[in-house]
Amino acid sequence: MTRRTWTLFLALSVIWGIPYLLIKVADEAFTPATLVFIRTGIGALVLVPVAAARGGLRPVLSKWRPVLVFTVVEVAIPWLMLAQAERRLASSLSGLLVAAVPFVGLGLARISGTRHDTTGAQLLGMTVGLGGVAVLVGFDFHGAETGSFLAMAVVILGYAIGPQVVSRHLSDVPSIGVVAVALTVSAAAYSPFAATEMPAHLPTARALLSIVTLGLVCTALAFVLFFGLIAEVGPVKATVITYVNPAIAVLLGVVLLGESFTIWTGVGFVMVLGGSVVATNGTRRWRRDPAYTGSVPDVGSDPRLGGLGSGPAIVDPSSTPAGRGPAGGASG
Repeated sequence: MTRRTWTLFLALSVIWGIPYLLIKVADEAFTPATLVFIRTGIGALVLVPVAAARGGLRPVLSKWRPVLVFTVVEVAIPWLMLAQAERRLASSLSGLLVAAVPFVGLGLARISGTRHDTTGAQLLGMTVGLGGVAVLVGFDFHGAETGSFLAMAVVILGYAIGPQVVSRHLSDVPSIGVVAVALTVSAAAYSPFAATEMPAHLPTARALLSIVTLGLVCTALAFVLFFGLIAEVGPVKATVITYVNPAIAVLLGVVLLGESFTIWTGVGFVMVLGGSVVATNGTRRWRRDPAYTGSVPDVGSDPRLGGLGSGPAIVDPSSTPAGRGPAGGASG
């Protein structure tokens, strides 16, 4: 890979690993609805002009129904639930739980009939990964309400459904247009709540910095960089960043927020990420990607987007896919 490619890869590995930390800090001053409004609003202000300049809005608007569904399941609801969950859960735990998206995605793909070739290795990966989730939840249940884990379940489910919507109904429209419209619609939807829930006093500097960084860097800039990385190395190799994001989330949570890292956290971490790699790749051998020519990335191997096999989708960083992002999976 070239120096530019490595720069994009390293930048995205960090950028899509920090949303969980930023959400945790922003939660100190902003309600979940206000946080989502500001994040999506900033992202929309940056990406809508870019999408318009590239001619990416008109094709998306002609398919407003599936775009609306994608917006709800990939951005509007998951980002709200993630912000709500992190009021009680550690940011590092949230980042690790989102890594379970591919297992849910593979299950949904089989149920919906879009995938029939699940291998024994992939089933093993799913089993190991889900076992890792059980370890993480079981040994970190103290101090967290059941509602927070249920909120994370909604996040994971939304991040797994979103790519299927794109794959079936939006594969022929520009990715950046879909993301720009989704952010705009989400910001508009949460604006009435934000109008009544804005902080009565000026938030702390770190809370303001966190929410601005979340919208400007982890949402708007991240998508632009991700599309650039796809142009450099192709969609499959570009999604390798999703295996690095949870490690960044854990590292930042432990070092900067003083979150605990127990032996069971480590065990669950290895099981989730190891299972994710196996479940989303199966027995496929690594090979050089062909030159990328499509407008929407193929994220069949993206763990934050459900590992749906063939078919394009949008990544959320905290989603964000992981998701996804990230992405997004849309990302955290």
